[in-house]
Order: sequence, then C-alpha cells, then structure tokens
Amino acid sequence: MRLLILGTGGMANQHAKHFAAIEGVKLVGGVDVDPKRVEAFNKAHGIERGFGSLDAALAWGEFDAVANVTPDSIHHPTTIAALKAGKHVFCEKPLATDYAKALEMTEVAEKAGLVNMVNLTYRNVAQLQKAREIVTSGQIGAVKHVEASYLQSWLVSKAWGDWRTESQWLWRLSKKHGSNGTLGDIGIHILDFASYGSGLEIEHVFCRLKTFDKAEGNKIGEYELDANDSFTMAVDFDNGALGVVHATRWATGHFNELRLRVYGEMGGVEVQHRHDGSQLRVCLGEDAETGSWKEMEVEPVPTNYQRFVEAIRIGKNLEPSFRHAASLQKVLDLATVTDRERREVATH
Repeated sequence: MRLLILGTGGMANQHAKHFAAIEGVKLVGGVDVDPKRVEAFNKAHGIERGFGSLDAALAWGEFDAVANVTPDSIHHPTTIAALKAGKHVFCEKPLATDYAKALEMTEVAEKAGLVNMVNLTYRNVAQLQKAREIVTSGQIGAVKHVEASYLQSWLVSKAWGDWRTESQWLWRLSKKHGSNGTLGDIGIHILDFASYGSGLEIEHVFCRLKTFDKAEGNKIGEYELDANDSFTMAVDFDNGALGVVHATRWATGHFNELRLRVYGEMGGVEVQHRHDGSQLRVCLGEDAETGSWKEMEVEPVPTNYQRFVEAIRIGKNLEPSFRHAASLQKVLDLATVTDRERREVATH
C-alpha cells in the first residue's frame, strides 16, 4: 500500500512512524503548505516526494491512501477531495468541526466504497477492548451506570510546555484560531471511550461548558482565550442506563488520564489509561458480594494504523469508521446547544 501523509506537523510523525513499521506499507509522499516543514519531515522519514498542496499530490496520483493530519477545519475539504479521487482515507480526530460536514464525508466515502477510518487513538488501549468484550458478553449483566472522565493538567503544569507563551497550546484556547475547546479537542475521545467501552449509544445529552479567566482581559497577544476549559455532561444511553462524562484541562496531577467505569446488575469493570500505563479492574461473579476487585492482565491489540491497512487489504471497512465518528460529532454539536439553551436534547 502506497501512503501519502497530508499535513506534516507534530502528529504526522506518529502516523509516519506507525505506518512505516507495517509490512507492505510504503510512505511515498508528504504534503504541507510550508515547504521547509515538508522537506524536514520527508528527510526524517525517508520520503522521496514533497508537495505544497493536496491538488498537486492528486495530480501526481501515485498513491492508494491518505493519512489526513491537517488542522481540524481542513479535514472536510481535503478528505472530500481525496475520496473523490478514489483514495482511502485515515483521518485524525475529530472527523470534522460539525456533524453536517462529518456526515457528508461519511456518505461520500461509503458511496465510493472506500475504506474510511478516524484515528480515535484510545481504541489502541487493550484494557478498553477487553472491558468492552466483558460488558458486551453479558458478564456484568444489563448496564445501569457509566462514568467516564478525561483529565489533563496542562493549564496547571508546564510538563507538556507553557501555554502562556507557546502557540501550539494557545490556539487550543481560542475560538478565533479554530478551537472548540476541551469539548472539541478531547470530547470525542472520552465519548468514544464511554460508548465503545459500554457497548451503548448515547440517546440524550445535557452539557455544561466552562471557560475560566486565565489572563488579563482573557487575551494573550493575538489569542482571545474564549474556548471552553472544562465540561460536564449527563447522558442517557440507548438501553436506559445513565452516564456522567466530563473533561478538564485543570486536573492538577493528571497529565493525560482517561477513566471509564461501567456498572451492571451483576458486576462492573473499571479502566484507567495514563500516559505511563493502563489498568483494567473487574468485579465479577461472587466478587460482587464482597466488593472485591481484581486487576486483569490483557494482551496487546492491533493499532488503528494496523486496522486501516488490514481493512484495505481485505476490502472491508473496519472501526472506528467515519460513520461512528460522525455520530459522536452529533453528540458534541448538541452538547453546545444544551449548554446555550439549558435543556436536554435527543440525538435521534
């Protein structure tokens, strides 16, 4: 499979590294509007051809698939163009900046019969995959309650860099610079963690968003700091279970941590994923009577990168698909509506 890397910023290096390690995959081109950046990227990853635009790369056309690692707002036009040119697409999250665009991308991909996948990276967590297997096999009984959180601390700590001085962080705090805040940046990850891990779909949502004062006049240079920093979300799942989903950049002591707790009528599972490791704890069978929890060891699972390549090889779309990501984007869009109107809304 011949792969084109579209966008050569920081995350593109992860795409290049993971795809290049897969047997049968050849990185044949890099694309970026910044000629110095694409030149450095191609040199680092041994890629022969560089392009200043997707149009130029499509005119050349000697590739089978695209890894779209452009900024969020660029996902829609570039993915549509690649799909219409007959290229399979592996797109960074979120699929688009709103549900309408995400749905259009989904329908174009499905109509063309092309493989489409969104890089919801936490699908690579083996403990999440095992938790889902336990839940969907009925081992905890009917799910009654779900709790999921995404905790970051980069507004507190400088461990990942100083947001007060670095553009790579400041843009995430500014609507004018294309950010939908914590909800738009990591909301899709924790919603996927909750819905995939529980095996359930979200039917109703009510969300509260919060932007805290962070600087004088909430402005640093050209950046207006008006994007949300935290959200809390109450959801109803399609089986009637209740859920609480929340995320923040103010979680002191938590560099990058996702948690999921799924409780059923006969047992429960709890997943904790941190930057330095993951853990799955279960309370099953007779342990429910004593409140005993046991850590479960799990085997590694294929990454999204590997699943995308396998999907092209077998000619069958695999998850996480555009359609799934579009359904999550709909929840995110509605979450903004509920915050503005202070009312619960249905997703269907």
